[in-house]
Amino acid sequence: MPLPLVLDCLPRPPLPMTGDEMRSRGWDAVDVVLVTGDAYVDHPSFANGLIARLLEAAGFRVGVLSQPDWNTCQPWRTFGRPRLFFGISAGNMDSMINHYTANKKVRNDDAYSPNAQIGRRPDRATLAYCQRSREAFPGVPVVAGGVEASLRRISHYDYWSDTVRRSILMDSKADLVVFGMGERTVLDVARGLAAGKTPKDLRGLRGIAYRLGASEELPADADTLTLPEYESVVRDTLAFCEMTRISHQETNPHNARRLVQRYGREAVVVNPPALPLEQDEMDQVYALPYTRLPHPSYGDARIPAYEVVQHSVQIMRGCFGGCTFCSITAHEGRIIQSRSPQSIITEIKLMAKQPGFKGTVSDIGGPTANMYQMRCTRPEVEAKCRRLSCVHPTVCKLLGTDHGPLREVMREARSVAGVKRVLVASGVRMDLARRDPEYLAELAAHHVGGHLKVAPEHTDPEVLSLMKKPSADDYVAFDKEFKAASQRVGKKQYTVPYFIASHPGSGIKEMIDLALFLKRNGYKPDQVQDFIPSPFDIAACMYHTGLDPMTKKPVKIAKGMRDRRTQRALLQFFKPENYFEVRRALEQAGRQELIGSGCDCLISERPPREALDRKRSEATRAFTETTSGDHIRGTPKAPSGHGQASAKPSGKQPRDRRTVGYRPKRSGQ
Repeated sequence: MPLPLVLDCLPRPPLPMTGDEMRSRGWDAVDVVLVTGDAYVDHPSFANGLIARLLEAAGFRVGVLSQPDWNTCQPWRTFGRPRLFFGISAGNMDSMINHYTANKKVRNDDAYSPNAQIGRRPDRATLAYCQRSREAFPGVPVVAGGVEASLRRISHYDYWSDTVRRSILMDSKADLVVFGMGERTVLDVARGLAAGKTPKDLRGLRGIAYRLGASEELPADADTLTLPEYESVVRDTLAFCEMTRISHQETNPHNARRLVQRYGREAVVVNPPALPLEQDEMDQVYALPYTRLPHPSYGDARIPAYEVVQHSVQIMRGCFGGCTFCSITAHEGRIIQSRSPQSIITEIKLMAKQPGFKGTVSDIGGPTANMYQMRCTRPEVEAKCRRLSCVHPTVCKLLGTDHGPLREVMREARSVAGVKRVLVASGVRMDLARRDPEYLAELAAHHVGGHLKVAPEHTDPEVLSLMKKPSADDYVAFDKEFKAASQRVGKKQYTVPYFIASHPGSGIKEMIDLALFLKRNGYKPDQVQDFIPSPFDIAACMYHTGLDPMTKKPVKIAKGMRDRRTQRALLQFFKPENYFEVRRALEQAGRQELIGSGCDCLISERPPREALDRKRSEATRAFTETTSGDHIRGTPKAPSGHGQASAKPSGKQPRDRRTVGYRPKRSGQ
């Protein structure tokens, strides 16, 4: 069924978050309750805000339950019993990635919460939210979606528990999981339930995954593939690789087949992905009457993720890059879905009239900055293609790479009244940009505020091949061309390269070579990324199994935390605080020639004062921790009653790291 038609673009009040707000609209109940782990922001960059407006435009009454207290089901009764279903989402991010760093330490802030406050959602939020929904109103259908549910729809490696976990359908007991972006599927679910159908009646929808009971029959036809069963993928790495290979080759919505995975006597069924939205449907989605603001109940509280996208415009979705460590292709699809120029300019004009707009559009892009309106030039081939990347190992000859439509949109955007600058903050795909010198010139002249994001990720050919990224030479050439284009317009601008440490295939040798590349080219990356194995990703399979799932060849893996710290330090070898870590790595690798004052030397022979100060500080802290409590230099204090007064209890008990998690109020041992 088509998406609802949008009659106007005038902002309307945000959807209710409380019972009083619901009743003030004259409603005595709602059709759908959307539960989210994020703050409620009525902006198209926030999935919950977008789905809420979409359902509203289709005529449904929607209540938003944002970051509810999951310790009780009472918040789930805020709007009374929903007529149709609970829609569950952990938020714009997987809750575990939102909570923990690559070193499995608790993050200090949450960009999707008011004032960046942590602790406003549980670990594995989808599971907790689904459980509370069933407790609050037994019998109301529970439909899970969002990134967390989407990428955990089959068995998957979970980095934080270092285990292979079951499909989220098995643990959440959700009636349905909507995977992918989900607009059309969510509307089909809502319309079906409103027409009196049950969740079982909706199992044939695209973009749906569901659980089959022990007494139900498995689908068996030519359009169904059976994945290795859960018990096999837990104990056999080759079975896990085969599951990963099959599932990724069945992501093209035009030729994907249904997938079935057994869990003992039960099973999970994953239907083919939803078809991509057409341009007019994309226009409708982004023309919904958003206020583009957080819900008024937050007052003056800052929501960092909102501040980043407040004055940005998403012009397309999807990515055909197919990077093995990235979840964008797996969630949004590799077929690019673009908005019309009229839709984009209309949004910029509305933005320019908003209070607080100072003339700068912070970003005009999407998952990548320069894939707008790029599609396969042969639709009949696209319908059969199972290639995971359109640009690796080389750019497909059938891929349309014309930047002309994008250049026109950029020119028109910066001519809108009230707009002073239109920046490109999304990452630029370098191998595509180099094909269009005119685009590169226009980018440098008008759309870069001094620094341009690019993502070469690594320099080692084998690592880049495992990532499905172009060679390091491509970045060097792009960097020179961009700087030359900037100089021609009298600007001094730089690329900001992003690199990943500890990616599968990358060892100390490869990181030393990367550090040498940075030194020789004068790059000092301020921001680096530690590899985090995300559920469903091909790189996560490599990390877990030590094998490339596509070839079954062994892959070098850095799993120890010390190895991961060393790789990160090598990326920033120039920082004094990393001196001793880098030196240890160079000595262990037999690369002492890189210590000294030579041109290629990464560090000096003598440590800088900052490095010595840091080492002393760490030693002092370690000594203090060792001598606190009941021991001094490892010698036990005399117990009470043996010539020494008993120590006064401090009131604080040492944390047991094995039992204390992120969840607030969770008791330890």
